[in-house]
Amino acid sequence: MNATVHAPSSANFTLPWPLPPVLLAAIPNAGPAAGGNTVTLSGLGLNGATQVLFGTTPATIVSGDFLGVSLVVVAPPGTGTVAVTVTTPNGTSNPVAYTYLVTSPSPAPNPTAVIPAEGPTSGNTVFLITGTGLSGGSVTFGGTPAAVLASTANLIFGLTPAHAAGNVPVVVTTVGGSASVPGGFTYLAAVPVVTATVTPSISAAAGGGVFTIAGTNLTGATVTFGATPATITTNTGTVITGIIPAGIAGTTVNVTVTTPGGTVSAGTETYTA
Repeated sequence: MNATVHAPSSANFTLPWPLPPVLLAAIPNAGPAAGGNTVTLSGLGLNGATQVLFGTTPATIVSGDFLGVSLVVVAPPGTGTVAVTVTTPNGTSNPVAYTYLVTSPSPAPNPTAVIPAEGPTSGNTVFLITGTGLSGGSVTFGGTPAAVLASTANLIFGLTPAHAAGNVPVVVTTVGGSASVPGGFTYLAAVPVVTATVTPSISAAAGGGVFTIAGTNLTGATVTFGATPATITTNTGTVITGIIPAGIAGTTVNVTVTTPGGTVSAGTETYTA
């Protein structure tokens, strides 16, 4: 055997190695069962490799250095610990061990609470979901995706999306599955605000006149004069118009506006003979 190494005179220079290749190590010596990871084999006489086996399964040969001391391959799928061998025109190498790692399945998410449990229909409420198995989770409120700002195995932090008033399911989804937060989240309608009380504030006892009330968050409102509901003709969300109901001459009644967000006073109405 000629073990003398001469300086390379071209890119085709190789280290003379007229014996079967020798494997020293596989780096890394473990990887996923699905394969697909890059493994560098180190040794001697690896030039001109025609086959690399992980157990009985061929690997994909990517490249090797001109001295024949390293060989880069892509590991095939496999299980357990297998012998890696390299075959060249000079023969087949000794084996080195390579272990396929079993990947534990991702745990199913188990959200236990959303804090706070209610907020405005406009959204953008900062929320915190607690539980286990939440890492990397996405969240929907009533089917609408929330903006998730950060997550760990035990916490998800984000902003609620806008949604109509009412209680909606909150669902956390990770690679391990989906699960609902107990109790969900309740969207609260905005509280109505009256900025201009009922006009006119005086009416004939027979009613029938047209009234106007102005404010904000008035969508879906009902209006009562005392205990008597008024007929609403238009409601833009900021201005309500309707028909004044009949009343008792000489009395003054409270006018109230009620929406899903609450009830607010809109002044008084005095009935005249």
